[in-house]
Amino acid sequence: MSDKASLRIVLANPRGFCAGVDRAIEIVEKALEKYGAPVYVRHEIVHNKFVVNRLRDMGAVFVDELDAVPDGVPVIFSAHGVPKSVPEAAETRKLEYLDATCPLVSKVHRGAERHHADGKHILLIGHAGHPEVIGTMGQLPPGSMTLVETEEDAETIEISDPENLAFVTQTTLSLDDTAKIIEILQRRFPSIAVPKKEDICYATTNRQHAVKLIAEKADAILVLGAPNSSNSNRLVEVAKREGCTRSVLVERAKDIDWSKLDGISSLGITAGASAPEILVEEVIDACRERFDVTVETITLTNENVTFKLPRQLAS
Repeated sequence: MSDKASLRIVLANPRGFCAGVDRAIEIVEKALEKYGAPVYVRHEIVHNKFVVNRLRDMGAVFVDELDAVPDGVPVIFSAHGVPKSVPEAAETRKLEYLDATCPLVSKVHRGAERHHADGKHILLIGHAGHPEVIGTMGQLPPGSMTLVETEEDAETIEISDPENLAFVTQTTLSLDDTAKIIEILQRRFPSIAVPKKEDICYATTNRQHAVKLIAEKADAILVLGAPNSSNSNRLVEVAKREGCTRSVLVERAKDIDWSKLDGISSLGITAGASAPEILVEEVIDACRERFDVTVETITLTNENVTFKLPRQLAS
């Protein structure tokens, strides 16, 4: 008879890697196979230290900007997307580059370009300083796009030509928060052009809906993800809003503050879109050392999205 307390782990499905992250990591791996080390990567390929360190061990070199990339070696752009000035600079230097931008981020870029070509000013709903936002704003000439971060921004923003207005959004936002911002913008600017299809990506949407399901069944929730991962932070916020106030973001099992889990009988676990499943398994193993664990999976949907590799790596 075990003297450990019982703990029911409730796993969210879907969780972890999305198709865009899978593709970005595969681009680095295949580039290393094709070109040999080193292969340079501008910024973290995805926001996860475990993933970045594994690729670094394989021969990837991560740099902040192109000027740190020597001549004659391939460079990869991260899944978050880059301003147009970055591939232009690579072409000027005759660097071979591979674009690992998630196709769903690229879709937002193309939508912004279409609105701009139609003479519209664009509002970008997103978080200042996030690489995806920097990349999206960098698709158009300065002044073509205005960032809207909050409901307050949406209420107070001044637009010189409100009849020629459109909006796009960062792909990793909170669905609920974004819906409120869009509601305000549509109330204030009734003729604002909307994206043909939701910009918040399928993976962000599914993971937020799935965490809502486990929040109903868990005393506490651990979200596996990096502190700079937008979609992972949103999962914590969604879980708390659903009433599971003991929801925290952790990078790995070693980061868990077990004192915060005192007295719980059920623990929800999910993972942001750039967190590998091995880290979820690591957390479950750590729980088994302390508790008598049973595991239940709550499935919202099974994802089967895949994206093609760049033509240079297509076999």
